[in-house]
Amino acid sequence: MKQGIVVVGSLSVDFVMRVPRRPAKGETVSGYDFNTFVGGKGNNQALAAARAGAAVHMVGRVGKDQYGERLAAMLKQSNVDTTHLIQDRNAGTGIANIYVDSEGDNSIVIIAQANGRLSNDDVAAAMPTIEQSAIMMLQLEVPYETVLAAAKAGRKAGVRVMLNPAPAPLNGKLPAELLPNIDLLIPNQTEAELLTGIKVVDQGSAIRAAQKLQQAGIAEVIITMGEQGVVVLERSGATHFISAFRVTVVDTTAAGDAFCGALAASLAEQRSLKDAAIVGCAAGALACTHNGAEPSLPTKTEIEQLLAATI
Repeated sequence: MKQGIVVVGSLSVDFVMRVPRRPAKGETVSGYDFNTFVGGKGNNQALAAARAGAAVHMVGRVGKDQYGERLAAMLKQSNVDTTHLIQDRNAGTGIANIYVDSEGDNSIVIIAQANGRLSNDDVAAAMPTIEQSAIMMLQLEVPYETVLAAAKAGRKAGVRVMLNPAPAPLNGKLPAELLPNIDLLIPNQTEAELLTGIKVVDQGSAIRAAQKLQQAGIAEVIITMGEQGVVVLERSGATHFISAFRVTVVDTTAAGDAFCGALAASLAEQRSLKDAAIVGCAAGALACTHNGAEPSLPTKTEIEQLLAATI
């Protein structure tokens, strides 16, 4: 029986600056706090899934530098298997500059470095792990060719393939060959609008966008809308709306990754898509209550406590 999760994706170090407001064009703003954290959407989602109770394998590249060592150490500390984490001698570890304003909202600039060198050969080398996994998690911070190779490998192996299309392509188009290899697409409001042309502002518009994505060939879609909650569109066409959990927002960085990781962990436990999305919403809410990506990713116990407190 297939079990566990394989994450094919990015790893980076986040340089987080807290500012009263994010700077406008040509403007300099004085910040009031600075920290470094491990990050990258692949790394965040792997950590989130592991902390939510899943057995997780990471496929990715970091530089052979102190940042790469730090990322590998954190994954191992969280019980993520790093057999297929490659230390690249020819590129540094990916980095991200993150500006967090007084409302907890953020703007992010990423530099791929080693992430841009994750290759089809790296995916092929991880094929024995992929074949044994129940779920594959993908994002778009590594080359599209590699994402496509991973999705095809997952489909061939009978793995449930999840794609968080972040960052969304600026032209609003995912590679046509990719779509039939994706079982579950998880965009946020902005990404859903870029992919469909539908401005997602409420439950109704989210459902229309999800239906358009399903018509394009995606079996199931979840659109996350921050404090508005999420819309779930099942393979059957059934839709569900899940309200967000109310928390005091400190920093929204990695909230989407926490959602995706906890969702995948719940699906690996054979929960329904709707029930898994509820767990994901709890994890995403908890992630907003702490600074930084890695420190904000909640444990299974923390998620269960929030769920129990809201019943």
